[in-house]
Amino acid sequence: MRYVVLDTETTGLEAHLGHRVIEIGCVEVVNRRVTRRNFHTYLNPDRDIDAGAFNVHGLSREFLSEHPRFEDKVKELLDFVRGSTLIIHNAEFDLRFLNAEFARLKLGEFRTHCHDVIDSLRQARDMHPGKRNSLDALCDRYDISNKHRTLHGALLDSELLAEVWLAMTRGQESLVIDAGNETVSESQELHLEEVDVSHLPVLMADETEMAAHQGYLAALDKAAKKPCVWRQWEGETNAA
Repeated sequence: MRYVVLDTETTGLEAHLGHRVIEIGCVEVVNRRVTRRNFHTYLNPDRDIDAGAFNVHGLSREFLSEHPRFEDKVKELLDFVRGSTLIIHNAEFDLRFLNAEFARLKLGEFRTHCHDVIDSLRQARDMHPGKRNSLDALCDRYDISNKHRTLHGALLDSELLAEVWLAMTRGQESLVIDAGNETVSESQELHLEEVDVSHLPVLMADETEMAAHQGYLAALDKAAKKPCVWRQWEGETNAA
């Protein structure tokens, strides 16, 4: 499954007042792994930047005047996102601006070029009702370092959101491996006792992987505000 985590920066808050997209950052996630394929561009909006927006992202009109316009980068953007499921934090905001840009070019709505859109903010609110669910708050909740985030940036925020979303959705929802929409008849079912595992290699976790595992357990402890069941089990085993 291919996902694209997307974020934008804009000249202001109101697309219907003529504010424009000035930065787009996209991060590819395939089979729940962040790949090294990204899309990133700054855009010349041909207009001033609201002071409030500048305080958020620090992008000036002078800096942006040296970059391409939206119409110059739209094909590259579409080639990157086409057919994917988008993950956007507060998707309504970004889609409103992207739709306005697409309308100027008579390209229809942006989301029609993608398979689906997941609003990670709405998802976080469902998972953590009554709590702060900004990107910074979620980074803290899932123990993802954002110390290098002094200003908002579309690519940096997409990279952080990719980590946050993977942490939010980590976990196996089913013991059945889904092979598309195919159904398996009783005669086709594979029973574990029928599988010969005697020749399967055993790969032990290395020190880096063990450290990552302990870091994940620590994040679980922090989210649950108590030791996770694996840590409790390990304590009982060591005591025995």
